[in-house]
Amino acid sequence: MPCPDHPSLATIDILTVLRALADPMRLAVVRQLHEQGEATCAELLRNRPKSSMSHHFHVLRDSGILHTRVEGLHHYNSLRRQELDQYFPGLMTSILLTTKES
Repeated sequence: MPCPDHPSLATIDILTVLRALADPMRLAVVRQLHEQGEATCAELLRNRPKSSMSHHFHVLRDSGILHTRVEGLHHYNSLRRQELDQYFPGLMTSILLTTKES
């Protein structure tokens, strides 16, 4: 399976990032990735429906927050934290420090 496209953060605006982070499910994924680093889609699913999580992964990837690499049948996800910090200084720190997973 080919690797998904990842937009350049130079083409992403802050509103796109904030919209992606406004959803509690996506924010929970971001917090989990922040805490554990890289994780497969299966690890991030928990007891959530696979079809809706696929949508959330897509939104996070298109907003520039998530990086997905494909290795065999597995999709490994990680935050694009360094890039996000470069383009939006302090944003992720603020988001991760001021929110709690529901």
